[in-house]
Amino acid sequence: MTLCLLALSVWCRADSQESGKRPNIVIVYADDLGFGDVQCYNEQRGMIPTPNIDALAAAGMRFTDAHSSSGVCSPSRYTLLTGRYHWRTRLQRGIVGLWGKPVIHSDRLTLGGLVRKRDYRTFCIGKWHLGWNWPIDSTENSYFQTGGYGGKKDIVASASHRSAWARVFSQAIPGGPTAVGFDEYFGVDVPNWPPYCFIEGDRTLGIPTEFAAAKLFAKNQASVQGPALAEWTLEPILPELGKRAVEVIEREAKSDDPFLIYLSLTSPHTPLSVNESWKGKSGLGLYADFVMETDALVGRVIGSLAEQGIANETLVLFTSDNGCAPYIGVEALERKGHYPSGPLRGYKSDVWEGGHRIPFIVRWPEVISPGNVYRGLIHQADLMATFADILGLQLAPNSGEDSFSFYSVLKGDEQGAVREHSVSCSIQGLPSFRSGLWKYIPGQGSGGWTKGEDASKIQLYDLSSDLSETRNLAAENPERVASMASLFETIINDGRSRPGPKQLNEVDVVRFPVEKNRL
Repeated sequence: MTLCLLALSVWCRADSQESGKRPNIVIVYADDLGFGDVQCYNEQRGMIPTPNIDALAAAGMRFTDAHSSSGVCSPSRYTLLTGRYHWRTRLQRGIVGLWGKPVIHSDRLTLGGLVRKRDYRTFCIGKWHLGWNWPIDSTENSYFQTGGYGGKKDIVASASHRSAWARVFSQAIPGGPTAVGFDEYFGVDVPNWPPYCFIEGDRTLGIPTEFAAAKLFAKNQASVQGPALAEWTLEPILPELGKRAVEVIEREAKSDDPFLIYLSLTSPHTPLSVNESWKGKSGLGLYADFVMETDALVGRVIGSLAEQGIANETLVLFTSDNGCAPYIGVEALERKGHYPSGPLRGYKSDVWEGGHRIPFIVRWPEVISPGNVYRGLIHQADLMATFADILGLQLAPNSGEDSFSFYSVLKGDEQGAVREHSVSCSIQGLPSFRSGLWKYIPGQGSGGWTKGEDASKIQLYDLSSDLSETRNLAAENPERVASMASLFETIINDGRSRPGPKQLNEVDVVRFPVEKNRL
């Protein structure tokens, strides 16, 4: 049944003039990189050098009004990979929890499954954080929930711990990347959560036998003590992900078939596991050092495309899952002159722009002329429709329900808007609804970790003149508020925002405003 549904979820458009165009695709997805952390997005108030990402933008197209689906990790990843808003699933607030179940169903089309229709080889490298079917028996839960947050002291694993871990981690772990459209996977589920080991395909590389050492849990390092390989450390993770990506490029460059790599970085998210050669490079602290190390890795991966002679026929897309995390010490950075959100209000977790307006850069030399800047509204959900458009594929009604193609923009047609509206949410599920340059928030405050709210139960901002969201115009524009709320309700009820037949949401979507603790 699953194979049948996948087969029906997309079909070829035989008369497409673009059906022969099959660029390699490399998606580099940074983790918690703020809008203002990339120099070319924040020339006045950005102090961290990012020469490789800047060069990518100079050689291609930089988008200035691009958004992730959420101010936090898992929801944004779901939407980028499926072209569907995360709040149509159970993931209406927060992230996929420790040992959480998959949020992407096996019959849901992903970017990997889409391009396979054109005989691509597909690779997922890095952080997943969208759930697995961990084979943990209910009688063994206590052996996987121990340690808590903090890791202030070393904990010795008992024989019962090791026995339970050996049973679970010697088995295949279903429901991950290779179950939803990727031929190969290598990475870590979440770098600061157990299991502290790499995963390849659907199996851990090695059997964890110890609790993660307390030394890994210093400020801004790992957070949940749990099963780990002996002597596991955090610093090698990022370099190994880059190494694997380069190896895939070197191998696949020799093939006649194209490839897609979804390189989901673990940086500059905590743990701030900066390697020694990068410590102190920025002069601004560990977070800024980690951004520089991340930029260097991006340069290494993109450079390998040129080394293999396939740079011109490869579409490279660089973006981030959400804004910079405030707990990495943003106040200290700002005192030194670096503003991770640039001119935007808020940070990671927030419904304000700093939570979900993110860097978004595309380089494709065969199609995009260098040095372009696109200021229209786009969303990470749009990758699905865009790749389908490029490959001459038409999405079925039950795929990419919230995805709009920006292929015409890449080809130089910047006259028509890609999309008229979009939705991005806070960690608590508080949504923001964009209609043109107006932004409606049906609730108070940031919906996240940044403090600041007024007596109004709703917010309305005109981003054309108030990008920093300092003036709430809701009281002055009741008709606009009502019309935007009505359009948002239609998009919820239709189960889609891309034109097409109504679809079902997986859950009853929570409406806002809501009373506290009602979610």
